[in-house]
Amino acid sequence: MNLVTTVIAITLTLAVVLALVSFWLPQMTPDHEKLSPYECGFDPLGSARLPFSLRFFLVAILFLLFDLEIALLLPLPWGDQLASPLMTFLWASAVLALLTLGLIYEWLQGGLEWAE
Repeated sequence: MNLVTTVIAITLTLAVVLALVSFWLPQMTPDHEKLSPYECGFDPLGSARLPFSLRFFLVAILFLLFDLEIALLLPLPWGDQLASPLMTFLWASAVLALLTLGLIYEWLQGGLEWAE
């Protein structure tokens, strides 16, 4: 019980010290740029009806797609402990092949070109 108490005391002390230091360290010099809201590079004070490039959203969706793919493939190293590891790796390879073909198609169609 002594070790648990010591670990909790050290953790609480470290948390309190870091919280207190975070109030004293930053140099707070607010100006107009820091106080204005930031909306993904768009002017927050202008009209909300201005057209914008849909390529931004295309790149964001592609990022989310490949980020999700990585999250789905993270447990793959433990797939060799299943009853049929070959089937698991075949399905994972099929997912990777499908996403690779989709990326190649998007690249060839010019969807990844940011500037024209």
